Amino acid sequence: MKLFSFIIKYNPKIHHRKSIRKKGYDYARKGLYFITICCQDRICRFGKVVYGKMQLNAFGQIAHDEWMRTCKLRDNVELGEFVIMPNHMHGIIRITRRDVLDFGNDENTRRGVLDFGNDNRGVLDFGNNNRGVCDTPLRSPSNTIGAMVRGYKSAVTRQIRLLGFTGKLWQRNYHERIIRTDLAYYRISRYIRENPGNW
Repeated sequence: MKLFSFIIKYNPKIHHRKSIRKKGYDYARKGLYFITICCQDRICRFGKVVYGKMQLNAFGQIAHDEWMRTCKLRDNVELGEFVIMPNHMHGIIRITRRDVLDFGNDENTRRGVLDFGNDNRGVLDFGNNNRGVCDTPLRSPSNTIGAMVRGYKSAVTRQIRLLGFTGKLWQRNYHERIIRTDLAYYRISRYIRENPGNW
């Protein structure tokens, strides 16, 4: 019996997933980022809100504890306000410094990675051959916002599977916002703190 009567060829115009990241932005750059990660199908997996307070279940406690481990795993990261909600989480990540890639023994190359001078845009330009996904500059891959979120989601999923969970825990991708002003930081921090009360 023939299972497939045709083969679908890859067409980049149809099958390409469009990135929601800011094109050309270095997500390993020093700064503040507001992150939202949602459960698959918005199913409440982490507990419930009771009288405006989040009551974590066992899955929610794992999600909480793994988020707290983020800055223990990466010494260039600090955590701001965060909350684990029944079907999503919000958190602020501060990258305190940009990790360094080692491009070899050339002193000028290493200095170019380390020394941003007064510009401090977080953008490296080593020519067109040294740019990554979405035209972003090359950087230490384990210390980008994307790598942190992937590591977090993976660690939470792995631990929850030990408790017998077999479904898909997380929605694909995540939402981020680059926090650029003190006012934005204040408003986002307040939003996170008040999220359970507004549930």
